[in-house]
Amino acid sequence: MVEIVLALLAGAALTAGPLLWSARRAVRTARAATQRATEADNRAQGAEARARTAETRAREGEEHTRSADARAHAAEARHTLAEARLAAAVREFTHLAHERLPAAATALTHPRTPVPGPLDTAGGNEELHRALDAVLGAALRAALAERERTDAAARAALRGAASKIQALLIQVRSLLEEIQLSVDDPRLLALDFRNELTLRRVQSLAVLSGSWPGMTREDSPLAELCVGAQSRVAGYARIEITNHLREPRLAVAARAAEPVAIALAEILGNATAYSHPETRVVVAIEQGSSGALVVVDDMGVGMEPDQLERAGDLLDGQAEVLLTELGDPPQAGFAVIGLLCRQFGFGCRVEPSPYGGVRAILRLPADLLTLTDPAAPLSALAPRPITQGAPVFDAGDALPTRKRRTPRVPQQDAPSPLPAPAGTTPDRARSAWSALQSGTAAGRSAADQPASPQGPAAPEGVETP
Repeated sequence: MVEIVLALLAGAALTAGPLLWSARRAVRTARAATQRATEADNRAQGAEARARTAETRAREGEEHTRSADARAHAAEARHTLAEARLAAAVREFTHLAHERLPAAATALTHPRTPVPGPLDTAGGNEELHRALDAVLGAALRAALAERERTDAAARAALRGAASKIQALLIQVRSLLEEIQLSVDDPRLLALDFRNELTLRRVQSLAVLSGSWPGMTREDSPLAELCVGAQSRVAGYARIEITNHLREPRLAVAARAAEPVAIALAEILGNATAYSHPETRVVVAIEQGSSGALVVVDDMGVGMEPDQLERAGDLLDGQAEVLLTELGDPPQAGFAVIGLLCRQFGFGCRVEPSPYGGVRAILRLPADLLTLTDPAAPLSALAPRPITQGAPVFDAGDALPTRKRRTPRVPQQDAPSPLPAPAGTTPDRARSAWSALQSGTAAGRSAADQPASPQGPAAPEGVETP
């Protein structure tokens, strides 16, 4: 039985051996397949991971591309904006160079000249505008400094030259006066007259250069000052003076007499120069309750509103007067008058004249006026007042008391220095010239003394500024 069982087992073992081997091989095969499947799965997972990574990278690449495109667009926009700002800056600097700087330079002399601003005030270029304004301000400061330096040098040179020329002309005047006492030649009068015209020009230059006009006077009757100013003008024969003073002894104080004479000569010179040579220049001497007026009317071409405005600025004495800004040839009349007005306290203004030209009004306040000694007669050529007997001022406006000037030798009455009528004899012509000579000497002898190169020398008892 046992043997049968063993035999069966042996047979079974013989039969099961190949099966076991097959089973083992199947197991190994299965394990290998499983391993390969695992590896394949791992590879699939790796591939999937790589695919996800690639997809992620692709998305990142797309984002980078979009970002690069955005940066490119932004860079292009910034470039376009930079080009626009550069073009705007170029336009602004061109506008600054060709429009704003010249206008600002003109405004230094003519303050009412409009100075344009930046072209684009709403473009948000505040930084550029600040830079442009800084450039404009620096240029103007440099121009002002250079202008002041140049003008100071010009004034110094003019002051020295005017002083020397004035001293020589006064010496010429004295020499001519000596010769006229011994030589009776009308040409000496013509020479003396031209010397006076030259001296007036030099006095104006002295005033412009900031120095004293070079003469001192005693208290001088206003009517005589007007005649003296008339004698300093080339077209004196066209000037008609009417005296409306209530008090013929009304005089200008010593400290302001010569400046007033210079200002009147400049006014009369302008009136004769800018009007037709066959027209009159009408002068009226008026007296008010608080001063005196000298009104000068010409029949010339007049002045434009902007010219009147500029003249008003100069006559006020407030506008800056630069020698380099007076034109070529220089037109210094109003500038000289304005400087004298500011320094000595009288006033002047211009306006359209009823005669069609220009009216100039010289106003002398009461503190510059006084009365001369009744014993000192007026010049024979001084126009006599049309009205007489009126007091100078009311009791509340009494004039200050001043030292009276010393009496002069009375001058013989003589005809006006206007041209003699047709048919005048040589003797009458000579008499008229002699009268002119006497009147000129009388005007000078209102105690005006020549100044030394160091300054004016006043005679004893004469008030000086």
